[in-house]
Amino acid sequence: MKIFVSTGVNTTKGMGTAETSQVIEKCLAGDEQAIERFVSAHKTDVFRLALSIVQDVTTANEIAQETFIAALKSLRTYREKSSLKAWLYTIALNTSRSHLRRQRALDKLRTTLTSILRADSQRQSTPEDAIIQSEKEKAIWKALNGLDEKHRTVMVLRYFQELTVAEIAEILSISEGTIHSRLHTARDRLRNALMSLHGE
Repeated sequence: MKIFVSTGVNTTKGMGTAETSQVIEKCLAGDEQAIERFVSAHKTDVFRLALSIVQDVTTANEIAQETFIAALKSLRTYREKSSLKAWLYTIALNTSRSHLRRQRALDKLRTTLTSILRADSQRQSTPEDAIIQSEKEKAIWKALNGLDEKHRTVMVLRYFQELTVAEIAEILSISEGTIHSRLHTARDRLRNALMSLHGE
């Protein structure tokens, strides 16, 4: 059964803690409707995260599918003391990085965010279209593209995926202090880059 399709924008709202527990139990029991509910609730966020790292829609689709397959296989290891979203993002991030290593494509990270700007003119409409609406936003994405991977990743997770510092620290397996430091550095670099772009 194909468990992920990227076309269209996901409209399913996030699940509450109680509902998440119920869905997980049903997924473990092999309930296909519960599996579809689980995937539908998180597919857009996982796809966006993968796309922000690997720059390619087709590869992001593959990573999203691999992420959910891996998550469903290891649901028994999930502990509710950690955020389900953060747990999924950890799998997606590790899978994305594995793809980059296999493809020897780390250099493509420099064009990840600017390639998103070209996506709607090259491919069918995708979930990221909603955030690409103005020249100001394009300038921000261009400046963000100039950051190295470790600073760009924390910015994407914090401001575009709206994760907390604690969740980002959990995903990247580094301290919250390091996350704060990287965010501070990234914001300063973005501010300087945007001033340069506007000739200030």
